[in-house]
Amino acid sequence: MKRIYLHSYLIIVALLLSACSIFPEQVTLKKTHQQNFTIEKEKHVMRVTASAYTSCRRETDSTPYLAAWNNRLKHSVKSIAVSRDLLKVGLTNKTKVTIDGLPGTYVVLDKMNKRWKKKIDIYMGCNLKKAKQWGKRKVTIRWKKKTIEPKKKKVKKKS
Repeated sequence: MKRIYLHSYLIIVALLLSACSIFPEQVTLKKTHQQNFTIEKEKHVMRVTASAYTSCRRETDSTPYLAAWNNRLKHSVKSIAVSRDLLKVGLTNKTKVTIDGLPGTYVVLDKMNKRWKKKIDIYMGCNLKKAKQWGKRKVTIRWKKKTIEPKKKKVKKKS
């Protein structure tokens, strides 16, 4: 009986909050097979400065394809590095990002030095000519911020 009241109460609160526009972004719940709830928010949009970078053996140390989160950079994967201030707004490791004007989806696999703010670096493999052609531009990026609410553990009573 208490579950029905609690469930009804949560639905009413969610409807009131969405009607009052307290949540500027639409929130949807997806139930996974492990009884966890994934909360997906609509896409975030931000205008940032974008430059390009390469990583070849002649330009770096002995591990040119190893990123800051220990991800391996591959030429076949469209990836970006983000400035550390963007981590706070949800652009964390393996977040998928679209960049207006560029085809496909990019994955956040690297992070930049602390001195950079509101900046991304697009990975160009070893193609230095392509990276120089890109130069530095203002772009709009879009991404979804995801959070997972962990499953509550049941406490067993000792008898």
